[in-house]
Amino acid sequence: MPWFRKEKKPLETPPAEKRVQTEGLWTKCEGCKQILWKKDLENNLQCCPKCNFHFKMGSANRLAMLFDDGKYEEYDASLASPDPLNFTDRKPYKARLEEAQKLTGMKDALLSGWGMIAGKPAMICAMEFQFIGGSMGAVVGEKITRAIDRCIGQRMPLVIVSCSGGARMMEGAISLLQLAKISAALARLDEAHVPYISVLTHPTTGGTTASFAMLGDLNIAEPGALIGFAGPRVIEQTIRQKLPEGFQRSEFLMAHGMLDAIVPRKELKAYLATALDLLGAWRPGSGLRNFGQP
Repeated sequence: MPWFRKEKKPLETPPAEKRVQTEGLWTKCEGCKQILWKKDLENNLQCCPKCNFHFKMGSANRLAMLFDDGKYEEYDASLASPDPLNFTDRKPYKARLEEAQKLTGMKDALLSGWGMIAGKPAMICAMEFQFIGGSMGAVVGEKITRAIDRCIGQRMPLVIVSCSGGARMMEGAISLLQLAKISAALARLDEAHVPYISVLTHPTTGGTTASFAMLGDLNIAEPGALIGFAGPRVIEQTIRQKLPEGFQRSEFLMAHGMLDAIVPRKELKAYLATALDLLGAWRPGSGLRNFGQP
């Protein structure tokens, strides 16, 4: 009987669901656990606008923040590691280098350049944590040593911003030699009475802490930075004791006399300019000459 027969119609294809592409636009604060709009974070110098937690900052952004108008001249950008040990663990060291270079656009984990801080010349070296954890190999050691030599020749103050996991194990003893190499160069800088300020950010550990990061005429840190040689978990497992609250954070080190100051990121440039003035970097007769041609 036709009265109960229903003619079948093809199902209509539902309209494509509209989605707003928000992936990568938000991030979670490690301090207050709030969800943050990344653009707001960038506009606030990578500091949480709610709790002031200091996120890691890339080396290029660091120099742009500290130099006047974000302008500086980079040195030794072409230096790259030749993989002296032909090292391989889970993957060849050369492959790791290629990945890090593609990710950061840098040849190695340090950016070195000179520019003006509040109208006064200075050399800044900033470490890049995204490049194999900011680890220190032969290239980092060479670039810092060259920067120190330029500062001695020009009687130009030096600032090193550390953000590093320590010596680069893929270069073995060669990476460890950089500790002595840079420390010896800093001794020459001290003999020339040229100021050196060390800025320690999160994290500054291992061989970096054991050498140049703690050798400044002034050692300052960002709030909440992890600073130490061995990590807290390694220490706890070694001594089999619970560590004090806040152990190895910049506030703990400040309280125990291992730092000269803790300076929020927004205040860092002004603090450096004042500190270098007090250290006598640009007093009349300081010997600064032919600046711009290190």
